Amino acid sequence: MSSASFSEQSSDDLVLDQIGPALSRLRRRAPASGKDLSRNLVLNVIADAPGETTVGGLAAEMGVAQPVASRTVAACIADGLLRRAASQEDGRRTVLELTEHGEAERDRFAAEQRRAFEAITAAWSPEERIQFARLLARYGDDATAWSKKQAARRG
Repeated sequence: MSSASFSEQSSDDLVLDQIGPALSRLRRRAPASGKDLSRNLVLNVIADAPGETTVGGLAAEMGVAQPVASRTVAACIADGLLRRAASQEDGRRTVLELTEHGEAERDRFAAEQRRAFEAITAAWSPEERIQFARLLARYGDDATAWSKKQAARRG
């Protein structure tokens, strides 16, 4: 291996090693309050779920203990963002649904996040912004698919 390709490989490895910390900083630096971050996550998980979502399913998707998810759901219900409903697949189960107010809050969070993205990337070219947005959305989709595969292997 030539020294140029070794140097290039080392540089690529250093950049790739920064993915985890960078994603962590993205989550911590969101423009919303901590309360809004949790609610936004809950609303997005429920809205994006391919089927019905229970508190247990929400906890698993968020990577938190069920009591933590349950407290967050209770707060969202108290604020009119979510409602409990009988499962259409199994009437004995209770599932979570977004209310109209929950949909509006989800839209508000998305607009707030877009404004933050535009401010953070103000020095980027329009092409860089779009490319990053496409790749980040693709990463999110692929991460979801990967997580489902991992869960299926464990379950």
